[in-house]
Amino acid sequence: VQLQASGGGLVQTGGYLRLSCAVSGLTFRAYDMVWSRQGPGKEREFVAALPWRGDRRRYRDSVMGRFTISRNSAKDTVWLQMNSLKPEDTAVYYCAAKTDSSDPYRISNYGYWGQGTLVTVSS
Repeated sequence: VQLQASGGGLVQTGGYLRLSCAVSGLTFRAYDMVWSRQGPGKEREFVAALPWRGDRRRYRDSVMGRFTISRNSAKDTVWLQMNSLKPEDTAVYYCAAKTDSSDPYRISNYGYWGQGTLVTVSS
């Protein structure tokens, strides 16, 4: 199983980015996906989750209404659309996947992780 995150970069406050996570090795299996982030000097935190059953998407409060997690029909790519970016969104963003039935909203339950992509929002 491999996850490859991409799409990070430098953007001004109010701008947007779309992160992608290419997933291989899980195409024919049901899996939950999560995006998390780790800002400078901070612990890694939950950002958004997309359980296999897509109607249970969940976001952390600070990104609600600005970020959208989605998956393509082939189930091999997961995106995080980030709009109205703020300096406090600056972090390394990670995608992760899991195939078991544990809580999809706890990042500690995820076993497959991508390498991270840096998002920097300038003020």
